[in-house]
Amino acid sequence: MKITRNSPDQLILSNTPWLMGIMLILFTLGFVGAGLFMVNEGREEVWAGILFALFGGGLGLGAFCVFVRRVQVILDRNSNSILIRRQSVFGYDTVEHELSDLSHAEVETATPPRNTTTSKMHRPVLILETGMSAGRHPIVKAYVSGRGAHRLVDAVNDWLPAWTVDSGSQSA
Repeated sequence: MKITRNSPDQLILSNTPWLMGIMLILFTLGFVGAGLFMVNEGREEVWAGILFALFGGGLGLGAFCVFVRRVQVILDRNSNSILIRRQSVFGYDTVEHELSDLSHAEVETATPPRNTTTSKMHRPVLILETGMSAGRHPIVKAYVSGRGAHRLVDAVNDWLPAWTVDSGSQSA
């Protein structure tokens, strides 16, 4: 994920997995193309080519549907809202929370089972202390390695104090 806007009124985090999507499309096209090439040869490989194209292309298409998801998180002071938008091949989903319910963001860390190395996987989580949606709300569903989750959590936590100061300092 990356920070696409960081202004006093809005913080927008987004993730569009272009690289994974392109790689899965190339994988699918490679298998379908190889299968069609085998069919075009016209010898005994016709059925093998059809199976190769259907099986390999189906695996690539299935992986694309499962793994390629666009996520956008919008923290907006003006509307006092947090929008978490997720889009995949299967549809579009939006979850809305009140910004005033957000206390902070944290990094969830997991160690993969049967992992012989010390690598840990992380994901950013929004912590809502009050309201009907109180609890932990992962920004992304998957855990990833690296410092990206820490960078996003730092950005959210750095952006939030201005909210608490601004919302509490309104006077007549």
